[in-house]
Amino acid sequence: MEDRLQMDDGMVPDKIVSVQLEQSALTELEENDHVIAKKNNVNSVEGTDIETSEHKQISSELLEECSEQQSTYPQRNVQLVEHFEKDQNELQVNEFESKEDHHSEGHHLHLSSCHECLELENSTIESVKFASAENIPDLPDDYAGFDTEAVSYTVQSKRVNISGKPPNILIFTGSHKNEALKKYLQVKNVIGECISMDNYIIYQLQEEQILKDPWIENALLVVLATEQPIPEDLHKKFLTYLSKGGKILGLSSLFCFGAVHINLKDSLNSKISKMCYTKADESDVELNVLTSGKTFEKETDADKLYDVELWGHLLNKDKDMMIVRMPYGSEGGESILCQVRLEVAPDCADVKNPDEFNMLKVSNALRYEILTEILTALGLNCELSEVPQPSPLYLIARDEEVHNYFLKWLTTRLDIENILKSPKLSLKVTTKHEPKIEPAEDLIPLITQFFDFCSEHFNHHLYYENLQTKYLGKIVLFAEVTPTTMDLLDGLMLHLPQEMGLIAIATRQTKGKGRSGNVWLSPLGCAMFTLYVNIPLESKLGQRLPFLQHLVALAVVEAVRTLPGYEDINLRVKWPNDIYYSDLMKLGGVLVSSTIIGSTFHALVGCGFNVSNSNPTICINDLIVQYNKENRTDLSTLSVEQLISRTVTILENLISAFQEEGPSGVLPVYYKRWIHSGSKVQLWSEQGPQATVTGLDDYGFLQVQKSETDIVSVQPDGNSFDMLRNLIITKEH
Repeated sequence: MEDRLQMDDGMVPDKIVSVQLEQSALTELEENDHVIAKKNNVNSVEGTDIETSEHKQISSELLEECSEQQSTYPQRNVQLVEHFEKDQNELQVNEFESKEDHHSEGHHLHLSSCHECLELENSTIESVKFASAENIPDLPDDYAGFDTEAVSYTVQSKRVNISGKPPNILIFTGSHKNEALKKYLQVKNVIGECISMDNYIIYQLQEEQILKDPWIENALLVVLATEQPIPEDLHKKFLTYLSKGGKILGLSSLFCFGAVHINLKDSLNSKISKMCYTKADESDVELNVLTSGKTFEKETDADKLYDVELWGHLLNKDKDMMIVRMPYGSEGGESILCQVRLEVAPDCADVKNPDEFNMLKVSNALRYEILTEILTALGLNCELSEVPQPSPLYLIARDEEVHNYFLKWLTTRLDIENILKSPKLSLKVTTKHEPKIEPAEDLIPLITQFFDFCSEHFNHHLYYENLQTKYLGKIVLFAEVTPTTMDLLDGLMLHLPQEMGLIAIATRQTKGKGRSGNVWLSPLGCAMFTLYVNIPLESKLGQRLPFLQHLVALAVVEAVRTLPGYEDINLRVKWPNDIYYSDLMKLGGVLVSSTIIGSTFHALVGCGFNVSNSNPTICINDLIVQYNKENRTDLSTLSVEQLISRTVTILENLISAFQEEGPSGVLPVYYKRWIHSGSKVQLWSEQGPQATVTGLDDYGFLQVQKSETDIVSVQPDGNSFDMLRNLIITKEH
């Protein structure tokens, strides 16, 4: 029901949770069978207010789905509660526990003044018991929790939660409110990027809640991310939590116990060091980390009851202990404590210069890998969420004339059922979205009525504001989710007139394609598109088609670096088809597939590059933010729409220049932006002869000089270029 239950005023509930009510409230519900609360009417349940708003109805599409859930989930009495606090925009829920068993008949779910109440008959999706600690009253000493078996599970979770605890992650970040909130959001974001957020709910644990609220039985994991000293009474509470099978993750925290104590080491305070981490498969990885200024030390005469596993140590002369695992008690409690700042991004305030930023950013993927492995070891599901299903495709144009022109052509290609068939993907053309036409990987609805089109992830007005082309990119096929944009144009490109510049854009791809069969990850914040380009065979570019991929990669770089103020953003081209940050990290790539019919190359140019998705590697907006810090500038971050349209515009200009002048019309700019000039490489194998990269030959292949007179070309479809080791290696066939 979450994200699908819509109110009359357009609001959507943020969370839907089960609430067990006192008998007095249940009696009142029975007496008021069709209305729970009217405007400004407050029902009191043991001194706690439940406030509801009116004029909100359940969408009719949901009724059947909700009734089907009755047989799927454990029985619970349920009420939807909407509660707004003055000082924060979060949905809070009040939970009421009863000493008595309430196996009464089903009660209706009411949304204010709805005329047809939805009967859930004691059923709902089991959600959090610990909804908001500050709103949960003290429970009686003999409280035994819910009356069902102590087994909880989460929908779609592949990791079974055998602890019996609700799927809540609590983060404690200290007592200073403003500082603690900022730290909480930082830690919440990084953990949320590592775990399956469909399966867990993250809350901030306040200091005053630790002693009085019933959080111990309601937390799957507690994260301690404060560098403030932990008072003794709080420390005892955390040990009590561990003794009952709890899990604790310490992030630069002073929390420790048993056989380990913490040493303060000023020389390691916010310093970048090299760390060795031992993975679950017992292999070691090395990475650059930001240290906290603290290390662990094991007491040699400590009680043997406290086992200590060393998971990570610095590669310095002292081999300082930085990550340890410590079990506690007989109920399966354990803690993993870290004194490296795994929660901190490379662009944090503690990183003072570009070299430090580069060192941390190069290790950023490993930082996420290690944090993910730690969270997995603590019992969390860190597998990727279920792959989203394809969404409908929308036909978008700058104006109605262009839209109708394309639509008129399109109707000539459809069969009797309004389907455009192709070997990879067929399109079912319809004027508006029809729920009965469900998108599938091989058949996707194409909705042609676009004037009411709206997406929170794609602003087509902004796209067209920045598009300055004669042909390319004029008509957009947009999908929120699609397997790959390459397949969307597959059935159109061979017959499409040149003036109908077609581009397919997606918010997410589930099967993005890379060179040599590689898969390109396509999260939110990544610019992903496939552009149709036709090239006359006898033209200068038609005779040198490998140059097309170089022009596209160059266009992406120029889309950023030709903006006023952005000229020094260190975005580069890597041969043959990659976009790089300096010579350090890849943040985008190009894939071109082409078919020749008659005297024309029909090319599909697939491109993907990171715009605002910082993790796990790097994105263009990271470079802008870092540039602002280093140069005290205030450049704005860029949007996906702006960069796609600028890339297409610049690509059309580059193609035009190439068609007029050949390679000489674009190579000066290309060499200015590429990362290879003067690079020393080995040819064919690691034992092969050394050569120096000199440029591209007349057909776009890499050219290297072995001696004063011996120059050879390397073809991109037969070799891979490894910049980290400066090798050109011939692939084995």
